[in-house]
Amino acid sequence: MRTEICERFGIEFPLLAFSHCRDVVAAVTNAGGMGVLGAVAYTPDRLEEELRWIDDHVDGRPYGVDVLVPGKIDESAERAGRGEGGLDTMLAAVPKEHWAFLAGLFAKYDVPPPDLDRARRGDSRGGTQVTKEGATELIDVSLSHPIRLIASALGTPPPLMVDKAKAAGIPVAALVGTAEHARRQVAAGVDLIVAQGGEAGGHTGEISTMVLVPEIVDTVAPIPVLAAGGIATGRQMAAALALGASGVWCGSVWLTTEEAETSPTVKAKMLAATSRDTVRSRSRTGKPARQLRSAWTDEWDDPASPGPLGMPLQMIVAHGAMAQIEKIAESGNPGARALANYFVGQCVGLMNTVKPARQVVYDMMRDFAEALDRLNTISGE
Repeated sequence: MRTEICERFGIEFPLLAFSHCRDVVAAVTNAGGMGVLGAVAYTPDRLEEELRWIDDHVDGRPYGVDVLVPGKIDESAERAGRGEGGLDTMLAAVPKEHWAFLAGLFAKYDVPPPDLDRARRGDSRGGTQVTKEGATELIDVSLSHPIRLIASALGTPPPLMVDKAKAAGIPVAALVGTAEHARRQVAAGVDLIVAQGGEAGGHTGEISTMVLVPEIVDTVAPIPVLAAGGIATGRQMAAALALGASGVWCGSVWLTTEEAETSPTVKAKMLAATSRDTVRSRSRTGKPARQLRSAWTDEWDDPASPGPLGMPLQMIVAHGAMAQIEKIAESGNPGARALANYFVGQCVGLMNTVKPARQVVYDMMRDFAEALDRLNTISGE
């Protein structure tokens, strides 16, 4: 194929695959697309290990890194990121009622609770890395490797990120959910826009992909646009290109692959789910993020709860708790299985079988070609 994205990155198929799993990133890159590693959960040292592994397994083929740099976070967390009190400052900002609510959830669902002190400290990395200072460390590690793209997952990338990437000759991508967001990203110097509709997993807005993509394409032209949000088939890719996109950005579809980081319990839930079994909830990160609906989302979204905190404080509360829930769920504990969930888009209803990631790429290629044949038949060509 010869789209602008294919030519820019030297890939065979205009498919960018977002995943927290290095095996998925390498598999998609080696199959002709381009994997993008989500770095938010990693410490700088761990990210260095992951990227070194990818370097060793893609033989110089292109891949990217996605860093979460929110435009606005809790003030106490920002102070902690600047070294003003460190992690203790951030932990102290979590109200006691939220820790009490969490303990109550474990008791209600008969799940052995984690060591709360360990959950607060050792498992709080999911929150500390989303400070600007924490993200900057991840950016520096990423740019020390032969990546071909760096993406800002949430909010306008800070000037430091754009300047460092451009100095290294690396394009910057950013995810947007509205035309207004897209204009801000262009003004910030972004080279590639990912128009992510509300069907997507993870942090999303409310505008659907079918409406959002052509609006963003018109808003940012001639900057190339990738379509994202509920895309899991080649047919949908063909539709995205018809809307003016230069390719697609997919995340959820990799969660039921053989290589995925998804726990067996959650993977089984996804395979059985329909497109109606997801919800946008602040219960995991503090910002609206689409995920499987479960007892976890129901309890946090209930008016009787203290309500989710802002980012990254809710991540600190949720990260260690969900690690414990997933661990206990694998023993067959019914309460843990009810609570377990993960980020996923509405395309979960199309994810019905476990396949190798490379096979997902090949299936999308074939489906895309068949969709084009149908369109050519309709047009008489």
